[in-house]
Amino acid sequence: MDNVKKQQLLDRRYLRMAHIWAENSYCKRRQVGALLIKNKMIISDGYNGTPSGFENNCEDEFNKSKPYVLHAEANAITKIARTSNSSEGATMYVTSSPCIECAKLIIQAGIVRVVFSESYRVNDGVELLEKAGIIVEQFDVTKEA
Repeated sequence: MDNVKKQQLLDRRYLRMAHIWAENSYCKRRQVGALLIKNKMIISDGYNGTPSGFENNCEDEFNKSKPYVLHAEANAITKIARTSNSSEGATMYVTSSPCIECAKLIIQAGIVRVVFSESYRVNDGVELLEKAGIIVEQFDVTKEA
């Protein structure tokens, strides 16, 4: 098996793991999971939800996301910021393409590659990542390489 096929196989596995991690989210409208991988090791993880210490309800009485809900990417990045580890040179696997706010965090965190499975309704986050020179790839996790 060549290196490209091996990488695609790993990409799909890590994305499936991100989908499983998304199941930890209490959000009803959309569950998103993210993993940060460096040197073939998971260095951080995240899913969308409220900040630590807040109630686990992501939506208000009108089924709109509360303004303080953190995205999976932001949770993974802030989680690693509290450790001695670094996201410099890492790959982020996320179940949904990043929004523009998360894209800014990804750029600043030194992440060099983003792999996602589902497109978000707005593409400005992906466009910003590409403009910053970050490799962005989409994979369908239901298909094998």
